Amino acid sequence: MAEGITHYLTPEQLHSLGRLTLLSRYVIEGTLAGAHRSAQRGSSTEFADHRQYIQGDDPKFIDWKVFGRTDRHYVRRYEDETNLRVYLVVDNSASMAYGDGGVSKYDFACRLAAGIGYVVVKARDSVGLYLHTENIDVTMESRNSFAHLNNLLKRLQSATPGKKTNIAGTLHRIAESIRRRALIIVLSDLYDDTHAVVQALAHFRKHHHDVILFHVLDPSEIDFPFRKGARFEDPETGETLDCDPLALRSTYQKIFAEFIDEYRQAAASMQIDYRLARTDQELEPFVRAYLDERAKR
Repeated sequence: MAEGITHYLTPEQLHSLGRLTLLSRYVIEGTLAGAHRSAQRGSSTEFADHRQYIQGDDPKFIDWKVFGRTDRHYVRRYEDETNLRVYLVVDNSASMAYGDGGVSKYDFACRLAAGIGYVVVKARDSVGLYLHTENIDVTMESRNSFAHLNNLLKRLQSATPGKKTNIAGTLHRIAESIRRRALIIVLSDLYDDTHAVVQALAHFRKHHHDVILFHVLDPSEIDFPFRKGARFEDPETGETLDCDPLALRSTYQKIFAEFIDEYRQAAASMQIDYRLARTDQELEPFVRAYLDERAKR
C-alpha cells in the first residue's frame, strides 16, 4: 500500500504541480533563502531604509551620497528574500468522513494538502501541520524537506475522522501558537458556529498571517439531490431527522447558500482567500487554477 506522497499524488500530478508556486500576499518571516519578501533585514537587492553606521558594520554598505549631504555615515538596509512558512490546518472531525460520491471530505482535504504541500517544498519553502478535531491532535513544525512532507502526509493518512468539532476554539489556539508571520491554509467543512469561526480567522489576521480558506464540501451537501424519504443523522451528535427531501430541497438550498456566502463575504472583508472546494473536482486543475489566479493578484 502506497504511503505519504505516493498515496495522495500520482507521478503525473507531481510533475505538473512541481512547476507551480505558492506566493504570499503579505510580508512574511522565514529562515531560508527563497522568493518571498521578509520582515527581516538582509542583503537582497531591494532597498528598505537607512540606519546610522556603527562600528563593525561592513563599509561597503555605507551610502556615500548621504554622507556627502549630511557628513554622517549611514548604511543602506535591504529587504531580505526569504522562504515562506506554510501551515496546513486540517479538520479531522466526524463530519469530514462524509462522502456521497466515494471520496470523503477528509480524503479530499488530505489530497489538497498534499498538492499544496508539494508545491511549497518544491519551491524550497517550508510546510507544517495542525490536525484537529475538538482539540489539536497533531502538531508538526514547518520544515523544508520532502522527507518531512512525506512524514506529514503519513500522519494525515493514518488519522481517521471520528470526533466532535470545535473549529473556532482550535483555530484560536493555533493562532496563539504560531509566533512568526506565516501562510495559514485552513481545510475544513466549517460546520461550527459561523460567527465564532469568523472571529477565529480574524485572530490569524490580527497576527498578520496570510490566510487561505478551503471550504471542503461534498456536492450532495450543496445540491441536496436526494429524492426518497430518508433519515439523516448528524455524525458528531447522533441526532436524527426523518424527512421528505423533495419537500425540503428549496429551503435547504437557500439556507446552505447563505451559509457558504457568509463565509465568503467574511473572508473577503478580512483579505482572506476563500475557495469552495467541492470533492468532485479533479485535484491538479483545481490547484493550478487557484495558484495561477493568486499569482496574477
